[in-house]
Amino acid sequence: MSTALPPRRRVAVAGVLATLAVLGAVLAGLAVGPTPIGLGRVVGDLLSRLGVGHSTLSPLQSTIVWQLRAPRLVMGLLAGAMLAVAGGTYQGAFRNPLADPYLLGVASGAGLGATIALVRVQGDGVPAITPLLAFAGAMAAVGVTWVIGGRGLRTATGRLILAGVAVSSLLTSAQTYLQQSSLGSMAKVYIWLLGSLAGASWSSVALITPYVLGAIVVCVLAARALDVLSVGDDESRSLGLPVRRVRAIVVVASSLGTAAVVSAVGLIGFVGIIVPHAVRLVVGTSYRRILPLTVLVGAAFLVFADTLARTVMAPSELPLGVVTALVGAPVFVVLLGWNERGAR
Repeated sequence: MSTALPPRRRVAVAGVLATLAVLGAVLAGLAVGPTPIGLGRVVGDLLSRLGVGHSTLSPLQSTIVWQLRAPRLVMGLLAGAMLAVAGGTYQGAFRNPLADPYLLGVASGAGLGATIALVRVQGDGVPAITPLLAFAGAMAAVGVTWVIGGRGLRTATGRLILAGVAVSSLLTSAQTYLQQSSLGSMAKVYIWLLGSLAGASWSSVALITPYVLGAIVVCVLAARALDVLSVGDDESRSLGLPVRRVRAIVVVASSLGTAAVVSAVGLIGFVGIIVPHAVRLVVGTSYRRILPLTVLVGAAFLVFADTLARTVMAPSELPLGVVTALVGAPVFVVLLGWNERGAR
């Protein structure tokens, strides 16, 4: 998108394109898969549910679309939006462009909780208690990080970040020990850690939706405060911003939403880094512009990635985390190059 456009026009155009991307992702998520269903039939069925026309889907196709693909699609929209907006919020709260939603130990805590469930609970498949232990582990990790580096909320943020690194390393070591003590469960653990939307159901969607929507609303509403915070803690206090309170609120909201997503779909990397960077490159540095757009772009990106993951090797399925890494790593390198050239 040309940077010659006025800022408001750029934001408007970016918003329209992001909305169209979400609509395209929704249609692709419902129509594309190992069992081909025509896009026209899917659109016709959607319209029939709104009282326009009649559906031409067979009972089997209707089951595939609404009981298998639709909950997976909604889960992808929620997860992508949450991870992207959490990454952008963390980058603003800590004034660190490399911050991501897993900065304070959410990933390692969730990984340890899930590993405990997968290793200690016998049986085939993923135990039902896995999401609960993953969520508990993620929030416990953030809590420990907060206690250790809590002074970072009112002084330098580096203390809190370093505490997150230390806690993550400790929990990852514990997770590795558990995996090595039960080699028979390693495959299940690795599959969960790589992330997937395959297990999404309407019940799991309903379970995480309040956490995710609440966290997204809090983060987006905090955008103006994050803009003020970007000038530095001391300057922000002189402008009347309650720095400690703002940082605490956005950290708790982002961590809670991210923990809910991770507990349901596993660990999915790069979304929280590349999406805010890509949006920032288009609309500038104001979080009032960045965060609302990251919600749309993140949702569309993850659904498109999941569509690729379940179709490129059909009937087999690639782990979603592998697809986001394969796409995200090169894109991130390109974005860094553009940012460097723009800084010269």
